[in-house]
Parts: sequence; structure tokens; C-alpha cells
Amino acid sequence: MKVTEKASSSYSGAMTPASIELKAERVAVTKARTDLVSALVLSVMAGVFISMGATFMLVVKSDSTLPFAATQLLGGFSFTLGLFLILGAGAELFTGNCLMVMGSLSGRLSWGRLIASWAVVYVGNLLGCLLAAALVLAAGAGSANSGAVAEAAIAVAEGKVALGWGTIFARGVLCNLLVCLAVWVGHSATTVSDKFFSALLPVMGFMASGYEHCVANMFFLPYALMLQATGVAGSVDVAGMLHNLSAATLGNMVGGVALVGCAYWFVYGRGRAGEERHDG
Repeated sequence: MKVTEKASSSYSGAMTPASIELKAERVAVTKARTDLVSALVLSVMAGVFISMGATFMLVVKSDSTLPFAATQLLGGFSFTLGLFLILGAGAELFTGNCLMVMGSLSGRLSWGRLIASWAVVYVGNLLGCLLAAALVLAAGAGSANSGAVAEAAIAVAEGKVALGWGTIFARGVLCNLLVCLAVWVGHSATTVSDKFFSALLPVMGFMASGYEHCVANMFFLPYALMLQATGVAGSVDVAGMLHNLSAATLGNMVGGVALVGCAYWFVYGRGRAGEERHDG
């Protein structure tokens, strides 16, 4: 049975899921129509924002006196900085933009334009993370806590490249299930605090659980390589980085596109397909 806005209107004080889905379709078209330079700049900014959250997380992980659960929870809380800035300040994140599939499923957005938008944002996120990693290195952030931050960065990166491809893929699926749910809920936010709390628990959940986020890894892995180039001991290499990013990226796409984007469009959007003309 078709799920309508009226049938979903039992919610009070918040946008209904059906309304969120319609908004997600329209947001997808707006994002796809953004000019190339603007999209690239916003994507670079998102890469920097995620990297700032990742650096914050490394500071927490550098304290070896914390119990495991506390480290994971506080690290996840710190990492929330990245997605909060993206939702609150505005930037383009590849993993969150997996929800743009709703625009194409609805017929508002061509598949070619969707893929082109994803490609631009992915490249921009990578550039932003590389820029941030270089700046964090130049700032000497790794020397904090008597060098323990650098050691934590190497340990995190080594743990990521040591995983099997299938394990990384599965963790990528679970990661972007949570990230896209954070963005999905964030669509209904009307205040800055709404946006913060929409990001908080999903991001804490995926970071505390050790799931794999391709954009975060675009910072963690190159930063480890840069630290190693300065003499910090470590075993991360380019092959390991590509191994991780290939699996994490594909896993993130499955988690975001299939488990959130397609699923919610199927429930709330398919009955509207064709009601509004193609926009891109």
C-alpha cells in the first residue's frame, strides 16, 4: 500500500519521514545543479571538516589511561565535530550524498548527473583531507601528549590497512547506514542544536563500533604516511591505503544508497514517481 503524507502524520513537532523523503529528492536536484567550482570548494571544505573531527578523535585515543569503552565513546563524540560542521555550516560529503539516489529514483535527476556529482564530491573530499593532513602535520599536532597523538594516528591507520577487504566492505556498509541516517534525520532539523543531535548518536555509534568511513580514511591513512615520512615508525603504505579505500568506498555506497536511499524511497517516494517532471 502506498504510504502517504497523511498516513504518516502521527509525528508531533518533527518533519514526517514522508516529508523528509520529498525534501531529500529536492535537495538532490539542488546539489546536482551546483556549479562545478562551488561543488568542488564545498567538497574540499567537507574533507577538511571530517579531518578536524578525526584529529580531535586522535587526541582522545592518545590517552592510554582511558578504558577501551571510554576511549571509543569519547573518540566517537569528538569525531562528531566533522559531520556537525557539514550539516550546520554547509559542505558536500560523498557518504552523505549517497542519499541523492532518491532524486534519480524519482525521475527528477538523471543518473549521469548523479554519478558526475558523486565523482566531483569524492575528489573534493580527498583533496580536502590531503590538505588537512598536510596542515595537521605542519602544525605538529602529532607531537602532543609527548608524541602519543602521532603514535595513535599510526596505530589507527595500521589497524585499518590490516583488515581483510571483505571485513572493510562490511564495516563500510554499516558505517554509511548510520551516517546517512544522521543526514536523513538532519533534513528535518530546524535549529543548529537539532543538527548537532541528529549527528551525535549515529556518528558516535559508527566510530565506537570501529566501522569504516572512506572520507575519514582519506585523512587517517595519508596522515600516517606523512608521519612515517618524518621518521615516525609505522607500516602503512600506498597499497594498503588503496586496499582500504576501495573496500570502504564501495561498502559506504551500498550502505547509503541501498539501505537508506533506496529503502526510504521505496516506502515513501515510489508512489510519487513521475508526478513531477525530470529536473536534470
